[in-house]
Parts: sequence; structure tokens; C-alpha cells
Amino acid sequence: MSSQITDWRPEDATFWEQTGKRIAWRTLTITTLSLVLSFATWFVMSAVAVRLPGIGFKFSNDQLFWLAAMPGLAGGTLRLVHMFLIPIFGTRNVVTVATLAKILPCVGLGFAVMNPATPFWVFVVIALGLGMGGGDFSSYMPSTSVFFPKRLLGTALGIQAGVGNFGVCVTQFLTPWIITFAIGGGALAASQTFTNKAGKTSSLWLQNAAFWYVPLLLILGILAWVMLRRVPVKASFREQFDIFKNKHTYYCTITYVMTFGAFSGLAAAFPMLIKSVYGDLPGAPDPLKYAFYGPLIGSVMRVIAGPLTDKFGGAIFTTLCGLGLITGAAYLGYSDLLTHPSLETFPTFVWVMLGMFFFTGIGNAATFRQYPVIFSHSPRQAAGVIGFTAAIAAYGPFLFNTLIGQVKAACKTPAPFFVGLMTFCMLATAINWWFYNRKGAEKPS
Repeated sequence: MSSQITDWRPEDATFWEQTGKRIAWRTLTITTLSLVLSFATWFVMSAVAVRLPGIGFKFSNDQLFWLAAMPGLAGGTLRLVHMFLIPIFGTRNVVTVATLAKILPCVGLGFAVMNPATPFWVFVVIALGLGMGGGDFSSYMPSTSVFFPKRLLGTALGIQAGVGNFGVCVTQFLTPWIITFAIGGGALAASQTFTNKAGKTSSLWLQNAAFWYVPLLLILGILAWVMLRRVPVKASFREQFDIFKNKHTYYCTITYVMTFGAFSGLAAAFPMLIKSVYGDLPGAPDPLKYAFYGPLIGSVMRVIAGPLTDKFGGAIFTTLCGLGLITGAAYLGYSDLLTHPSLETFPTFVWVMLGMFFFTGIGNAATFRQYPVIFSHSPRQAAGVIGFTAAIAAYGPFLFNTLIGQVKAACKTPAPFFVGLMTFCMLATAINWWFYNRKGAEKPS
């Protein structure tokens, strides 16, 4: 069977029911499963980094923040490349290669953690390689946007992005469990001795956190090659640059940095934030026992909110997201949760963070419903804008980790970072309300 589909008319109701629906949902299923692994491998360094000091690595907190940040830097940069790939190479080629390519950094990380003498720069290189998982989003989502009719875009994109975001939960939830036993009877090397703050020791197989993705990536790479097809949407690099002549490309980018940038940034920083603020307290909480709840809530809300945005429009939900984030960031910035941490205030800190994840999930669904409407004159441009906004927002893990680390080092507390986040969210919310949400808005969406 040819990989090229020559006739593709998803807006034609008869074509959609007889032919298009089956192909589109099959494509969505495979690309979404692949995207789950993309997010999981993108965030695996943030889950591994908090365990490195306990098994003998002499990295500072600042270095650990940088390790958690590097996949975000690479992911955002690679998204700027991915946003152009679907119209040039097609869905099957892009998804297959992107899925298989992530095997290399996963293998590299597995071997690196087994030797405490592995230098910091090696981990930096591996972390940058793991950023390939972050880059995929900007080709997978534009691909989905051309497979589905406009009336189903909010649902389809909400499912793909929301379920894909579960990859963060997979990493942060399963890592603490999967590193506690030997896979294959110890065939993947011996354990490490982990020593906690209280001096208690236990055995860990930290390499499992990376190695277990390898067979899954291989299987999905093969499935992508066999079952995916390419639809007739083509454009050169030069033609795709026309999106940068439209002011709404930049406004949409600001609103998506607020929604997905905050989701990905908070998800990457959450474990290290717990460790750096509360980690020195007697009976300190284990970061990985709490970190996965945030991405889980954000991912669930992205799926749930998708159909709602199809029914009521996306702009109102983006405004709601902004107001929620402004409130949460203000509380973290001005209360004593981060300036005078204690085990008594820790639950409140976690609940505020989870509330912010809740609103990012709503906003992530809303913004991706808005963009195809704002650029309804050109589905190809809409796909390009989705790719570009996702690329810029993917710098969230890099920016959040580096800025939180630097602010804490300079001010002894990360609270001022959240004051800055509050200010940015106020700007993004005002832009969304003025151009897309208010009565008489230029592009109601």
C-alpha cells in the first residue's frame, strides 16, 4: 500500500464517513501513543536528576537544575525545525524517524547513571539528546490538524496533546517504582546504593528509568512505518514562513507560552523545586512522590476541556486559565510558602501547584482550539502556527528551571520568580481577552 494519500477531503461529510474518519483516527492513535513516549523521555532527566546525589554523584543543586533544563532547551529548538517537517516529508516519515531516534539518548542515560564518575558534561549532552522528545510535538500536532475536519479539531487536538502530556506522568510516577528492582534478573547491570538525607541506604537500579523505554520506542517506530500515511499537504520552507507576516502568530505564541509553557515548565521544575525548598527539612518529602500529580491533573484537564472548547469556543477558557495562573503565582510569590518553608506549609504549597496545573490543562486545550479558528483562511498556516507556538512554549522547562535556580541562588527563595510569572500571565491574559474574547474582538475564537 502506498504511503501517499492523493485524495484528502476531511470537510466533505461523505468522504469523511466513508474513508477519512478511519484513517484520521488510526493516525491519531499511533501518533498519540508515540507522543506519550516523546513526553516521557523528554522529562526523564528531571526524574533522574533528583536521585543522582544519593548514588554518589557530586553535582550541586544548580547543576541539577541545569540538567533538568537542558531537554527543554533542546526541545524548544527542535520544535522550530519540526514545525516545517510535515508538509515536506509527510506524517509517516517524520513520526517513524522521530520515534526511533529517541532510543540513543535513552541508552546513553542508562549507562551514564551506572558510573558515578561520569562527568557532568556527558549528562548535559544526553539531556540535550532527550530534548528530541520535546521537539516532536510541533510536527505531530500540525499533522493531526490536517487529518481532521475543523468541527473536530478541538477534540482531536485535545486528545492528542492531553494524552501525550500523560508521558510526563508516566516518567514521574513510574520512575520511583521501576528503579526499585532489577529488570531481567539484573541483566541490565547491577544496582546502585542510594543514601537518603537521614543516612538510610537502599538498592536502586536507576538505569531502568531510561532503559525500559527502548523496546517501546522500537515497537512504535515499526508501527508508525507500517500504518501511517501522508496526506497531500505540501509546502516548502520558504512558503511556510508566511505565518510570520501575521501579528496573530505572535499573540498566539504569547498565550501558548502562558498555557503550555507554564505546564511544561512547572512539570520539569516541580521535583527540583520540592527538593531545593523543602529537601533540607527533617523528614523531608520525596519529590517524586508528589511531582507526577501536577502533570496528571494538567493532562486530564486538557482532554476533558477539548470537547468543551469545541462547543463554547476556546477564548473564554484561555482567559479562565490566565486568571487561575495569576492567582496561583501571586500566592506563591507573596505568601510565606517559599520564603519560610516548613512541613506544615508543604501541603498548601502542593495544592497551589496542583491548582496551577489544573488551569494550564484547560488553557492548553483552549489555545489549540483557537488557533485553527483564528487562521481559518488557511489550514496549512493554522498548522504552522500550532507548530511555531508549541516550539516557543517548549522552552518552558529550560526557562523555569534555569530562572528558578538562579533566583533561588540570588534571593535564597524562588518566590520572586513567581512574581515574574504572575506579571507575564497578566499580559498574556489581557492580549487574549482583547483580541479574541471580548465582545467585538478582532478574531473571536
